[in-house]
Amino acid sequence: MSTLKILYAGSPLASAIVLKNLMEKSPAAGFEIVGVLTNPPASRGRHKELIPTEVAQYAAVQGLPVFSFDHLKEEARDAIAPLKADMMICFDYGKIFGPKFLALFSLGGINLHPSLLPKYRGCTPVPAAILNGDKTLGVSVQKLALKTDEGDILAQCEVPLCGSETTESLMDGDGKSSVVTDAGTKLLLDVLQSVKKTADGYELPLATPQSGESSYTPFIKKEDGIIDWSRSAAEIDRQVRAYTPWPLASTECNGTKLLILRGAVSDKRTDKPAGTVLPYQKSVGIEIACGDGTIFVATELQWQAKKAMDYKSFMNGARNFIDSVLG
Repeated sequence: MSTLKILYAGSPLASAIVLKNLMEKSPAAGFEIVGVLTNPPASRGRHKELIPTEVAQYAAVQGLPVFSFDHLKEEARDAIAPLKADMMICFDYGKIFGPKFLALFSLGGINLHPSLLPKYRGCTPVPAAILNGDKTLGVSVQKLALKTDEGDILAQCEVPLCGSETTESLMDGDGKSSVVTDAGTKLLLDVLQSVKKTADGYELPLATPQSGESSYTPFIKKEDGIIDWSRSAAEIDRQVRAYTPWPLASTECNGTKLLILRGAVSDKRTDKPAGTVLPYQKSVGIEIACGDGTIFVATELQWQAKKAMDYKSFMNGARNFIDSVLG
């Protein structure tokens, strides 16, 4: 029996982890990754050096052909066509696929999306789930459609959340494994193992149209990380976790930007105005008054252009920080 040939499309670390997982399973599972489509290198760091995506870096080490285009037009189609891939797998690639591009693959494409579609369609489903205080995170494999995340569902699952996760921990984990990459890999392998060989080629398993109320997640902007201390401590905690690693939750103290990198909700209450830094609790963290008398406890902070510090180290050099009002 011939081997199912796959083009993999993705860019960031979580996508690279899934690619690695699939590569490790491919010899025994009857499919082959024949090439990788990823975003062009982007400038990063102080020196604006052009750095390939994590997917490109992993693919290069594995000797896979790597394709990067600013636009998926004729040039891209002409480069991809000789691979004769039967299907495309996409996870966090970052561009829209047009009908001519999808027509390169007899099975079309499938997409891994970290939400329980049709909930949280769009580019930021994991931050949205954290911001909304969801108790579970959905993961879906869908057929690629011309409209964003509206393809039929091939597989879905839900994983429980404990309420302390960040977007980074759910997507990237320890850099080798995470909630999303583990669940996503399993779903993709289940779908691939259900692909049937026919006289005319291959056939995907039966897909189910999406049902239920749909919602869309927006692009995240830098200003979304600015903390409004009049909100409850629980809302601020979710904001801190949702916007890690980007854009990070921030506030101002005496005109200087301060990042709040980690913290928790206190079970105590206060009558101090929202944003007030409360008397220091060395065994707990830095308590900050929030809306409705609730308290957020910051445990890791970072002044603009300085290093991140745990709260004890931060307080060692933070003069007149107690009783200041943030915001």
